[in-house]
Amino acid sequence: MYMDFKEELRQFAKRVDRLLPQIRTEEATKTSLVMPFLKILGYDVFDPFEVHPEFIADIGIKKGEKVDYAILREEKPVILIECKHYADGLDPHNSQLFRYFHTTEAKFGLLTNGVEYRFYTDLVTANKMDEKPFFEFKITDIKDNEIAELRKFHKSVFDLDSISTAASDLKYSNELTILVSGDMQHPSDEFVRYFTKQVYPSVVTAKILEQFTPLVKRVFAQIVNDQIAERLKSALKKETETEEQAVTPPSEPDALIVTTQDEIDGFLIVKSILRKDIEVGRIFMRDNQSYCGILLDDNNRKPLCRFYFTPNRLRIGLFDKDKKETKYELDRLDDIYRYAEQIAQAIANY
Repeated sequence: MYMDFKEELRQFAKRVDRLLPQIRTEEATKTSLVMPFLKILGYDVFDPFEVHPEFIADIGIKKGEKVDYAILREEKPVILIECKHYADGLDPHNSQLFRYFHTTEAKFGLLTNGVEYRFYTDLVTANKMDEKPFFEFKITDIKDNEIAELRKFHKSVFDLDSISTAASDLKYSNELTILVSGDMQHPSDEFVRYFTKQVYPSVVTAKILEQFTPLVKRVFAQIVNDQIAERLKSALKKETETEEQAVTPPSEPDALIVTTQDEIDGFLIVKSILRKDIEVGRIFMRDNQSYCGILLDDNNRKPLCRFYFTPNRLRIGLFDKDKKETKYELDRLDDIYRYAEQIAQAIANY
């Protein structure tokens, strides 16, 4: 379930970049960016009992004031959403969201322009929206840890109490990350003094601080570089070990493997591509849960290509002479013919 959610977000992020030049208005931002995003979170954007557009949030004597959307649970708002045009900045002080938060029962506020998403709650003062978001991300540059946090807002797993509890840790961990990252790049006197006092045996004077500032900066940079190098080393070692082993997938229960018509049609296309190069009786299809493999002589050591077909996405995996796989997107099955030369080259490699 999480992997499906992650894949949906990744695909949506790719579409966002293509859509932006065509989006002229705030209303278009809602229709093209915000509503699809809410749909990915599992909400029915066409059900006003679930996603209420133009939700009324009266303030004092001002009646009929509206927020763009409210996500409802048991007919009560839990998340208020205000939308801006994708090119506009997000300033909570100038937003209706900041003013309306305390007038409803909603526990969370979302301010977005369809590209940036900022989630707010009331950690500082009860029923008053915080000035700083506890969670924010850009859909076009969303990271795995951010996807994991966003998943908590999915309709299927949404739990008000657990998110409220996690919001505090998330808010302060984000602020600490920014603070520490800033000090690593441009160490403050307090930051340098803290570490210097641990190693310098005498009084830490201004001159000593000046001496140790570049040292502290250099040490942190070296630590980061060493960690990156170690991860690369581990990744290369794992890749080498994988290449040295037989390309034999673990046995899988047959009941969990479903060969689709697209996979069968793709297999026939590969056979038609290779019939001039080899006896087609030597070309086999072996289906797995994660992919469908096309093999020479029914040998897992001789993969010709792999199909990664889902209802919403078609990809083909092709192998170079070192059996390194590269995946390519397909708009339709006939696009397999575009890779005829690379598929035929796999035969030559064996």
